[in-house]
This record gives sequence, C-alpha cells and structure tokens, in this order.
Amino acid sequence: MAVRAIVRLGNPLLWTASLRVSDPVCEETRQVLRDLDDTLAGFRAASGWGRGISAVQIGELQRISFVRLVSGEKFDFINPEIVERSRETFELWDDCFSFPGLLVRVKRNHKVAVRYQDHKGLRRELEAEGDLSELLQHEFDHLDGILAIDRRIDDRSFKMSGGE
Repeated sequence: MAVRAIVRLGNPLLWTASLRVSDPVCEETRQVLRDLDDTLAGFRAASGWGRGISAVQIGELQRISFVRLVSGEKFDFINPEIVERSRETFELWDDCFSFPGLLVRVKRNHKVAVRYQDHKGLRRELEAEGDLSELLQHEFDHLDGILAIDRRIDDRSFKMSGGE
C-alpha cells in the first residue's frame, strides 16, 4: 500500500483514455485500488477535502475509480460507464486533485445511472443524483481523458479557490 504522487495538469496522461480492466480481481487491480484508497486518504488528510480519485491520476491508465464519501462509505468502480443521464442539469465550481487551487465552472447532469464491476468482479448498477452524480461524472471523465477544464462553461469559467 502506498500514497502515490498525483499526476498534475500538463502531463499528457491526463488527456489519455484509460484501458478496460480485463481482470477486476487480479492482484494488480487490487494493488491499484489500495493505492487509490491510500492516496485519497493522504490527500484528504493534507488538504481537508477529496472524495474520489481515478487511476490515471496516479499514473495508471486503467478504467478504475475509487470514492470514499464523508460518511466513510467507499466504492470501487472498475470499467464504469454512465448508461443514462437526466435532462436536468446544474452548474457548479469543480475542483480536482490534478490542479489544486483552480476551480472550473461546469455543467453536470443532476442524475446518472452507472454500470460497473466491483473489486470482487461483480457487475453492479448505481443511480446517483446531486453531489454523488457530479462526482461520478468528474471521475469517469478522467477515464476518458476529459478534464473539468475541458467541460468549462465558457472561457471565463475559472477562479482560484479561496477567493470570490
């Protein structure tokens, strides 16, 4: 288990689509999940924020995302796909481990339905709305090489955190 360095804005890996995981229960996949959990915990301890992280952010081009909610509930998403999106959307200031301090105004779907596999290889479905929906859209975009800055509402949809 290890806290890994976060890949930062400017690294071309962040704009690279991740590869499907062929074996969700192999040791390599389990190790990536442990490293994601440790890295998220380390980032949260240092910064006071953070709910999710994707494998590309620790340099692994695999379709894996990990989420730990404030409640402590955690989810591992292997080969996730959004299969349905609500028409209703909302705007928010999005942040990212890969560009800390920069906020980006984006539009996200209020609800999504997701299919994925977990660390046991079981196929699962999840419906999410609001904050969780936004988080999953952000993390799964990472797996497709899409960053919040690519989803900005317009060219002026940026600000530094801590300032209004």
